Amino acid sequence: MAGSGSGRWLVVSLLAPLLALGTGGAVAQTVQAWVTSGDQSRLMQRGDDARFGAAGSEPTIIDVDPTRRYQQMTGFGASITDASAWLIQHRMTDSQREALLNELFGAPPAGLGLSFTRLTIGASDFSRTHYSFDDMPPGATDPDLAHFSIEPNRADVLPVTKAALAINPQLKVMASPWSAPGWMKSTDSLIQGTLKPEAFAPFAAYLSKYVAAYKAEGVPIFALTLQNEPHFEPKNYPGMRVDPGKRAAFIGGHLGPLLAKEHPGVRILDWDHNWDEPGSPAAVLRDPAANRYVAGVAWHCYGGDVRVQAALHDTWPDKETWFTECSGGGWAPGWANNLLYFTRTLVIGTTRGWAKGVLLWNLALDENGGPHLGGCDNCRGVVTIDSRTGEVTRNVEYYALAHASRFVRPGAHRVWSSSGYADLDTVAFRNTDGTLALLVTNAADAPRRFAVRLGGRAFTYALPPKSVATFAWK
Repeated sequence: MAGSGSGRWLVVSLLAPLLALGTGGAVAQTVQAWVTSGDQSRLMQRGDDARFGAAGSEPTIIDVDPTRRYQQMTGFGASITDASAWLIQHRMTDSQREALLNELFGAPPAGLGLSFTRLTIGASDFSRTHYSFDDMPPGATDPDLAHFSIEPNRADVLPVTKAALAINPQLKVMASPWSAPGWMKSTDSLIQGTLKPEAFAPFAAYLSKYVAAYKAEGVPIFALTLQNEPHFEPKNYPGMRVDPGKRAAFIGGHLGPLLAKEHPGVRILDWDHNWDEPGSPAAVLRDPAANRYVAGVAWHCYGGDVRVQAALHDTWPDKETWFTECSGGGWAPGWANNLLYFTRTLVIGTTRGWAKGVLLWNLALDENGGPHLGGCDNCRGVVTIDSRTGEVTRNVEYYALAHASRFVRPGAHRVWSSSGYADLDTVAFRNTDGTLALLVTNAADAPRRFAVRLGGRAFTYALPPKSVATFAWK
C-alpha cells in the first residue's frame, strides 16, 4: 500500500496487548499509534509507540471511559455501485482484482477489514445504462412481476459482491433503489415522478423479490431503504420523490408486513437522505403503522449538520442510526481539508451521533470519475482504478476509512471519550476482544500535544498539524 509501510502491515499485530516492563518492575502498557498527515508525508504510518504511565499535567487531556457504552458497530465501508463493480470485474486482471478485494475487505492487519456495503436496486447515476429489474415498454405494466429478473447484475455486481463476502463473511450488505420501475410511476419513466398509489403492492413485492433473488445467489441483504434521496428528482438519471406521508403509508401498509412475512430478518431504514430535513424521517416515525416496521434512519452528508442524528436519536432512542452516503470529488481538491472532513465529520461525527455503520459512496471510480450516465461528473471513489491498466490509486477517503475499519471491528461498542476541544475531535471504541481504539484529529495548523487518560493512567502524544491518528491498546 503506497506510503503506508505495507511490509510491516503483514507482521505487526495492530491490536495486540503489547506490554513492556517499566521502571521499578511496574508494567507500562504500550499504545500503538497510526498516523495520516495532511501533507501526505505519513499515510497510515506506524508512529512512535506511546506508553501508559502515571497521569501527568498536560494542559489538554482526553479522557476515555470504556465502561460507558453506546451503540454496537456493524462497520465501515463504501458502495459497490454498478460503476465500481464493472471496473473491478472488467478493467482489472484476475490478480489485480484479487489483490484489491483482499486489501479492501480482508482482515487487518493485511486488509482494511471493510465490513459494510451498499448496493443499488437497479441503476443509479453510476451505471452505464439506466435500468430496473422489471422494465416494460412505454404504456405496458407488469403488476404480477412476471418479467422480474436480476440478470443486469450477473456480469459484475453479483460476482464482485460474492467475492467480497468470500473474503469477509461478516460483510453486511444493504440495498437502495434509485427508482421503482417506470411503469409504477407517475412519469412512466425511471426519471423523476412519484410512486402511483396502485403500485404500492407491486413495488413492495419488487423489493421482496430482490431480497429473495440475492439470497438465492448467496448474498443476504440485511437492510433496505425504500428510496435513495426521496426528496430529490434528478433530471438525467433515475430518481423518485416519495414524501413522508407516502413513505409511511407504503411501509406501514405494504413493505413492512410483506418483509415481516417473507424476510423477517431484513431491516427497513427510512430517509436515506440529507441532514437538512430531519422533519421528514420524524414524520414517518410519528406514524404508528410505519413506526412498527422502521428499524432506523439512514443519513447522507450533502446538506445540513451531522448533529441532527443525535437529536433524532434522543427522540426515538429505540431506532437505529446509519450513515449511508457521502462522496468526495473535484469540488473539494484540498487533500488535508478532505482528510479532516471525512474523519472529523463522517467517521467521528456520525458515530458520536449514534451511527452503527458508516458508508461512503463509490468504492471505486475510473480516472474520469466514471463510468456514469447523468448525475455527478466529478465524484471521486475511495480508490481510483485506471480503466486502461487496472492500476489502483488510494484516495483520501481510503485513509479516512482505514483509520476506523482496521481498528474498530464488527461488534465493537462506541465508548465514552471527552470532547469539546478547540482543534481536537475524538471518538473511542472497545472491541469484543477487549482492545480499545481511539481516533483523534488535529485540525490546527500546528502540532498539538495532549494526554489520553484512562482511570489513573495516561499517555502523552504530539499529533502533527492537520492530521489523524488512531491509538490502539489492550
